[in-house]
Amino acid sequence: MTVSVPPLSLARQVADPSAFAADFGGSFQRFGFAIIADHGIDAGLIARAWAATTTFFALPLEEKMAYRASKGGARGYIPFGIEIAKGATENDLKEFWHIGRDLPPGHPYSDHMPPNVWPEKPAEFRAIFSELFAEFDRVGAKLLSAIALYLGLDRDWFVGPVHDGNSVLRLLHYPPVSAEAPGIRAGAHEDINLITLLLGAEEAGLQLLDRDGNWLSVDPPPGALVVNVGDMLQRLTNHVLPSTTHRVINPPPERRGFSRYSMPFFLHLASDFEIKTLPGCISAEQPDRYPQPITADGYLQQRLKEIGLL
Repeated sequence: MTVSVPPLSLARQVADPSAFAADFGGSFQRFGFAIIADHGIDAGLIARAWAATTTFFALPLEEKMAYRASKGGARGYIPFGIEIAKGATENDLKEFWHIGRDLPPGHPYSDHMPPNVWPEKPAEFRAIFSELFAEFDRVGAKLLSAIALYLGLDRDWFVGPVHDGNSVLRLLHYPPVSAEAPGIRAGAHEDINLITLLLGAEEAGLQLLDRDGNWLSVDPPPGALVVNVGDMLQRLTNHVLPSTTHRVINPPPERRGFSRYSMPFFLHLASDFEIKTLPGCISAEQPDRYPQPITADGYLQQRLKEIGLL
């Protein structure tokens, strides 16, 4: 029998939030992943975002390097071959751009959430991705509401913990590789954040490590979101919702001459939120793995060092 992550329609949440929460949480508990169709992000906005992404990455390297991210890689351009998966020996075959949350002047998080960097070209870049960031925030809030219900919490439980959270929208470009290229485009890893919402997984290559130890291809319908558990949610739920190892492998030889683009939105908790195991996720059979709480920002800094961005 072929195992696959079943697509779910977010449109069902309005009519029956409990049923959607059961299916969404069940997919998370089984795979650490879910595929979400009918998410409501405008297809025209997504098309403009893809066009702006390809236009930017096609610029000469010296133009892109003018926007190179400062320490931590939180905003702007990160060149090819910088990031490395935790525990890996080879750097990933990708370049990317980070867009963060815009904060008002004097905000208490401003000391570690810097202002965004915006390129001059393409001219519409800022407008497109400011709108898309807000849309990811909106859809992410709906999915967090479903997770809360699945865990037996109030549906609005996550509203406070993610308010002004340190979320990041990443524009990813995996350049073409030769037909004989060894290795993989992104090494096996888990995400740091609460949940990740990904556009662009239709191009083959994304795989998750299933519970039987085999790699399972993630194949969403066109335009659907791939959503996965991050390590912060795994820690918060005492591994009830697992942060599943995943990777991006090189495509078949006939597709290696093509670039691969994707847009993950890493939804983060507020920096000063204390990640402390939920009482409902602790039992005699599942004792607390994390008796010492840690702030979201403290955890983030630890992990950024491990992947080479700090």
